[in-house]
Amino acid sequence: MRLPWLKPYLPRGLFARATLTLLLPVVALLVVVTVVFVQRHFQGVTEQMTQTMIREIELVRQAPDPAVTDTLEIDLRRIPEDAVPAQDRRRWYDLSGIVVIRELRAAFPDLDRVLLPDDDHVRLVFGDAEGALEVAFDRRHVSARRPYLLFVNLLGAAALMTVISYLYLRNQLRPITRLAKAAEAFGRGRSVPYRPAGAVEVKAAGRAFLDMRARIERQIEQRTLMLSGVSHDMRTPLTRLRLGLAMIDEDEAAPLLHDVEDMQRLLDGFLDFARDAQEGEPVPVAVMEFAAQVVEDMRRAGGEVRLVAGEGDAEVMLRVESMRRALQNLIGNALRYGTQAEVSVALTESALRIRVEDDGPGIPPDRFEEALRPFTRLDPARNQDRGSGIGLGLSIVMDVARAHGGTLRLGQSARLGGLMVDLVIPR
Repeated sequence: MRLPWLKPYLPRGLFARATLTLLLPVVALLVVVTVVFVQRHFQGVTEQMTQTMIREIELVRQAPDPAVTDTLEIDLRRIPEDAVPAQDRRRWYDLSGIVVIRELRAAFPDLDRVLLPDDDHVRLVFGDAEGALEVAFDRRHVSARRPYLLFVNLLGAAALMTVISYLYLRNQLRPITRLAKAAEAFGRGRSVPYRPAGAVEVKAAGRAFLDMRARIERQIEQRTLMLSGVSHDMRTPLTRLRLGLAMIDEDEAAPLLHDVEDMQRLLDGFLDFARDAQEGEPVPVAVMEFAAQVVEDMRRAGGEVRLVAGEGDAEVMLRVESMRRALQNLIGNALRYGTQAEVSVALTESALRIRVEDDGPGIPPDRFEEALRPFTRLDPARNQDRGSGIGLGLSIVMDVARAHGGTLRLGQSARLGGLMVDLVIPR
């Protein structure tokens, strides 16, 4: 049975949920035992003991013989009426006292006060023609001695079993936690040492994760080697073509040189895509200085780009070269399809966001997902007057974002009216 209203109140972590699963039966058992004990001991036993004491009190009141009172351990004495308390006395946690007072008042209509000051004494005050009569006897005649000890024992046993179960549960969940951390690290582009351990099911999941990680790393390596090899091998004939074209008339060679430059740019794009987005180790980077440096480099290259905003000034663990390449690609795309670009940086406690906006035609919202796929060109939606690409720019940035455990988001720029790209990296 699904209870959606209960979901927001449940803990999110596996360890917390397992602990809750462990504690609920223990608490339920304690509640059931407590209710049964209160009904059978506090109420049933106390009623029987009080009824027996009522008969002894009636006997003593009818025949107040010292021998009888001494034998029954009941004291009788007259007290001044002004010494009679204004109301019954009972400690708030004295549950059996409730039953004692109820039974005594039901048996003695002339009972004025019932005083239960502690665990050892009971004092009854009767009113008659001669004044106030106090009847005192030991509390053990009407209720069990220290009944709360059962609760103490129950709570102690429950606490001990909870601690033992907690330690055992933590030991069983530790392999799952290690597997989760290894998977999270791999998702952020890091490969941490991991060895399957724990229960049979956890070991099976761990081995499946290792196989998956090895297969993904092998596929990335094969892709990198293939694209790098193809791009490298094609550089030699391109170089020969460029040298050959330099020997002929400049007017005749101009269109061919333009084609060679296009092929060279395509090869550079393949190489960028082939490079491992996880190259290098993450190092602390001052993001504002880093973004300002990349923007300045792109401005010196002739692009109209500026850093317009920055929130937060702290260091973030980044792979410098791959992140530089990603930001350069975003700015290059913005300048290729627009006339100007703006870069803003926002740094919070949980994430780093680098936003690049342009004044180009943008991308329709229904084609955002398509634009992130490799080798996808959306030329009908973009401005081709500034040159065409091979559809790898956003894919390269997406790979870098995933290597850092982040993501790439596309939208419409409210400032410039073109495309807005957010590169989000968790901290």
